Amino acid sequence: MQRIYLDNVATTSVSNEVLTEMLPVFCENFGNPNSLHSVGRDAQALVDNARDRVANLINADRGEIFFTSGGTEGNNWALYGLAMANKSKGNHIITSQIEHHSVLDMCKRLEKNGFEVTYLPVDKNGLVDISMLLHYISQKTILVSIMAANNEVGTIQNLKTISKICHEKNVLFHTDAVQALGNFRIDVKDLEIDAMTISAHKIHGPKGVGALFVKKGIKIEGLIAGGEQERGKRGGTLNTAGIVGFGKACEIVMNNHIVDGKKIKYLRDYFISQVAEQIENVTINGHPHQRIASLASISFDCVDGEALMYLLDLAEICVSTGSACSSGSHEISHVLLAMGRTPEEAQSTVRFSFDVNNTKEEIDYVVKELKKSVEKLRTISPLKLTKKKV
Repeated sequence: MQRIYLDNVATTSVSNEVLTEMLPVFCENFGNPNSLHSVGRDAQALVDNARDRVANLINADRGEIFFTSGGTEGNNWALYGLAMANKSKGNHIITSQIEHHSVLDMCKRLEKNGFEVTYLPVDKNGLVDISMLLHYISQKTILVSIMAANNEVGTIQNLKTISKICHEKNVLFHTDAVQALGNFRIDVKDLEIDAMTISAHKIHGPKGVGALFVKKGIKIEGLIAGGEQERGKRGGTLNTAGIVGFGKACEIVMNNHIVDGKKIKYLRDYFISQVAEQIENVTINGHPHQRIASLASISFDCVDGEALMYLLDLAEICVSTGSACSSGSHEISHVLLAMGRTPEEAQSTVRFSFDVNNTKEEIDYVVKELKKSVEKLRTISPLKLTKKKV
């Protein structure tokens, strides 16, 4: 059987439509968008069109979209830029314990520079404790950063409630929506979001390009110096081909997300039902209903998740044990630990993520190989199964 890819949360393939639109930019429309001659103006027109497409997907204005190299830069810039631009108002930042490391690590850096950071706990399903947000938000708070959907378990946060609390206290609200984009409709005006990070490679666009939405009127300092690109906020020659691809990917999502979302959810739910029916002692992580349709995080009792991942790889099935950005670190998932899982449960977890290109036949094969691999690993495990989880 052809290799089966179930790690779409880490990255998706570039779609044919996106690639087709990008190719001419490498050889024909290759100009620097900041050049004043006709070739440069042609490239700038392509960038403007892509900016409109990105803005349309999230119901933003063109001038509120700043192109970046991806989610990590976007989160770094949002945290640093908003904190530095608003430090005269206070020095307190609030985030959650389950954020992406590009948020958590920047928060640690800001702490070394005089800022105070509160890391909110989450419940067993991965939802931020709203009562704790209300408790810790204060007159010193200048920024709250809570991700829209978690990249390890898929739980979707209550963004509108959080943004309302922030604005009642005159506090800025940023959300990392990298994993949410394409999974559900994000309307920055309706959700009253002040800043939001998104990335192309999660929606069949190219790697190395993303965007930071910054609401008009919000002050933010630049992160990358060295030029007047992106209206003086982000130095560096624009990745024109990547930006064009990102714009096309956003247009496709805008047109297809409802139909594609239904198919992906069907595949994900079918997979979970088959795993629960055929394999004992498994736990589904994340909120039972309030989570993105493309992801299933499953813990297998008495199984090492990394060993299971490698056995599945031998069967031509690509999955992961957690965030691709943490791959190789050998650290136990901070997300699962924050949700109350034991280190053993966290280490027994594998993440499966689905795409519109996957099929029911592929799922049947994956479940068959998964069952064989789990049984094999349990026969050599020093741990004993004690109960069946539901």
